[in-house]
Amino acid sequence: MIYSGPSVSVELLDDGIAELKFDLQGESVNKFDRGTLEDFGKAVDAIKANQDVKGVIVTSGKSVFIVGADITEFTDMFKLPEEEIAQWCLSANKVFNAFEDLPVPTVCAVNGIALGGGLEMALSCDFRVLSTKAQVGLPEVKLGLFPGFGGTVRLPRLIGVDNAAEWIAAGGQHKAERALKDGVADAVVAPEQLKDAAIALVKECLEGKIDHLAKRQEKLEPLKLPPLENMMAFQTSGAMVAQQAGRNYPAPMAAINTMQQHAGMNRDQALEVEAKGFAKVAKTPQATALVGLFLADQAVKRANGAHIKKGAAEVKQAAVLGAGIMGGGIAYQSASKGTPIIMKDIADSALELGMKEASGLLERQLKRKRIDGAKMAKTLSSIRPTLNYGDFGNVDVVVEAVVENEKVKKAVLAETEAELKDGAVLASNTSTISINRLAEAVKKPENFAGMHFFNPVHMMPLVEIIRGEKTSDETVATLVKYAQDMGKNPVVVNDCPGFLVNRVLFPYFGGFGILLRDGADFQAVDKVMEKFGWPMGPAYLLDVVGIDTGVHAAAVMAEGFPERMQYGFKDATTVMYENERYGQKNDKGFYKYELDKRGRKQKVVDETTYELLAGHVGERKEFDEEEIIARLMIPMCTETVRCLEDNIVGSAAEADMAMIYGIGFPPFRGGPLRYIDSIGVKAFVELCDKYAHLGGIYEAPQMLRDMAAKDESFFG
Repeated sequence: MIYSGPSVSVELLDDGIAELKFDLQGESVNKFDRGTLEDFGKAVDAIKANQDVKGVIVTSGKSVFIVGADITEFTDMFKLPEEEIAQWCLSANKVFNAFEDLPVPTVCAVNGIALGGGLEMALSCDFRVLSTKAQVGLPEVKLGLFPGFGGTVRLPRLIGVDNAAEWIAAGGQHKAERALKDGVADAVVAPEQLKDAAIALVKECLEGKIDHLAKRQEKLEPLKLPPLENMMAFQTSGAMVAQQAGRNYPAPMAAINTMQQHAGMNRDQALEVEAKGFAKVAKTPQATALVGLFLADQAVKRANGAHIKKGAAEVKQAAVLGAGIMGGGIAYQSASKGTPIIMKDIADSALELGMKEASGLLERQLKRKRIDGAKMAKTLSSIRPTLNYGDFGNVDVVVEAVVENEKVKKAVLAETEAELKDGAVLASNTSTISINRLAEAVKKPENFAGMHFFNPVHMMPLVEIIRGEKTSDETVATLVKYAQDMGKNPVVVNDCPGFLVNRVLFPYFGGFGILLRDGADFQAVDKVMEKFGWPMGPAYLLDVVGIDTGVHAAAVMAEGFPERMQYGFKDATTVMYENERYGQKNDKGFYKYELDKRGRKQKVVDETTYELLAGHVGERKEFDEEEIIARLMIPMCTETVRCLEDNIVGSAAEADMAMIYGIGFPPFRGGPLRYIDSIGVKAFVELCDKYAHLGGIYEAPQMLRDMAAKDESFFG
C-alpha cells in the first residue's frame, strides 16, 4: 500500500500501475469535502514520491464514482469574502493540477455517477474510460454556480467551445454514450471490463502506442481556435444561453463569459480567472437561494424517511375512486411507476375519460421516445377500469378523487371502507375539505388521511399528505412511501382549511384582489410578477386553476380564517365567476383563450374583462413594481409563517419546498421563508407594518416579530 487515508487509498498493482481509489469511509457515496481534498493531495504526494509507479488508474470503492462537492459546506463558505472563496478554489485546483502533472499516464475508470467535482477530477486525468452504467455532468448552474475545480478550463479545451457551453450552461447529466460522442469519454465498456480496460489503456501509453503527453498538453494550453472563430463561437453560445437562462439565473452566462475570458490563457492563468468568476457568482442571492433549496430538498427527504420508518406498508395494489381527468392522472402516475391500480367510477363515460387521459399521456411519452410500445402496453394493462368493488378486498391504498363536495365524499368514503381489508389505507384527494370532518364518515379514522395531488398530476411534483387528528403514524408512513413510489415529493402537513399550499396561496390571491380594487391593471400585475420570477401572474394563474375553483376555495378560506380572509368587497375574481368566465376550462376568464397554429391554447387580451370590472374596481392607476411585489408577496409570506407557527408544517424547509413543488414559487428566490430571510426579518416586519392598513393578511405574525426582536432568521 502506497497510501491509505479515510477517503483515498493508493495501492501498487502489477507492472508498476497504481490504483488510486476514492472510498469515503462512513458514507454511502464519495464526495469532495474538505477532508477528501486534503486526503487526495496527500495521495498525490505519495505517488510522486514513489519511484515504482509507472502509471495510475483512478477508481471508486462505491457504486458511484464521485457525486461532487459537499454542498453542506457551501453555506458557511459562501459567507466569506470573494477573495477567500476564490482562494479556496485555487487551493483545491492546486491538488488537481498536481495530479494532472504527475510524470506518468493517468486513466480514470468511471463506474457510476460522476457529477460536478467528480467529473472535474476525471477531466484532470489523461483519459477517461466509462462504464455503460456511468452518468456524468456538471450541474453546478442548478445551484446558481458554475464549475470551480477546473471544469470551465479543461472541458472546452477537450471538447470545444460549443459542446462545453452546452454541458456547463445546461447543467445536464449525460449517459456514457453521449459522453463518448462529445469527447468527454475516450472509451465505454461493460461494467465488469472497466478496471481491466483502464489498465490496458495505461499500458498502451507505457508501450508508446498512445501519446498521453500530447493529450495532456491540450488542457495546459490556450484554446486552439483562431481569435475570430473563438469570438464567434462564444457569441453564438452566449446568445443561446442568455435566451434560455434569462435574467434571474446569472450563472450560465457567467460561465460562458468566464470561458471566453480565459480562452487565450494557459491552464494556471485560466484557473485564476475561473476562481474569481466562481467567487463572484457564489456571492449572488440566486446562489444562496439555490444552494439553500438543495439543502431544503435534502431536509424534506430526511423528514419523509423518518415518517416511513414509523411503519410504511408495502403498496402492491392501489385503487382510485373517480375516473375523471384527476383520477386518470393518478392512475397513470401509479401504473407508470410500477404500482398497478384499479380505477372505479359509477359511469362508463367517466371510465372512458379516465382511460383516455392515461393513454393520452402515454402516447405523448411514446411520441417523445421516452417509452417504447411494450412499456406503454404494460402500463395500460396495469390500470383496471371497473364499475364495482369486486377486487377491492386486495387493495392496499385507495385514493378517493370524486367531486369536491363534502356530502358526496363522505358517502363514497363510507361505502368504500366497507369493502376494504383490515389495515388498508383510505385517502382523500381533496384540496379544501377538512380531513377531520371527512373522517367522521369512516369507522377507522386511524386508517384515513388526505393525499392531495396537484393538477396536472403527471407534471406537478408535490403531494400533500394531510394528517387528521386520529390518523395513525403507519397510515402517514404508507402514503408517504406510496407517493415516493409514484415519483412524487410528499410533504406531510396537519389538517386546517386549505391545508398548507392553498392556505398560503389564497392570501396571495387576496392581495391581488385588493390591488385591483385599488385601481391596478391585472395585466400590469401579471407582467410584474412574471418578471419577479413566477411562471405566470395571478390573473393568468387563476384562469389556469379555474375561476370557479378559486371562488370555492376562497370561500373555504374566508370561513376558516374570517379575521383576515374575509375582505368585505366583491373582488374581480368573483365578478368573473358571476359572468360565467371560468378561465381556461371554458376559454374565457381574465383573458380569453384561442388555439394557436399548433392547436395549443394561447391567452389573448379581452377588453370585455375591463368592461365587466368597471364599477367593481377602482379608477385605473399605475403602481410601481416594488409596491405590486410587496402587496402580493407579503400575504403569501406571512401566511407561510403562520402555518409554521400553527404547526401545520413541520419545518421551514418543508414549507418552502411545498411552495416550490406545488405552485412554482420562483426557485431562485428559495421559497417564501427564505425570501423573508433575503430581505431580513426585521426589514420584512417593517414592510408588513407599512401595508398593515390594507387588512389582516398584511399583519406580521407574532412569531415574525419575536424573530425580528432576537435578530433571528429561518435559515441561519
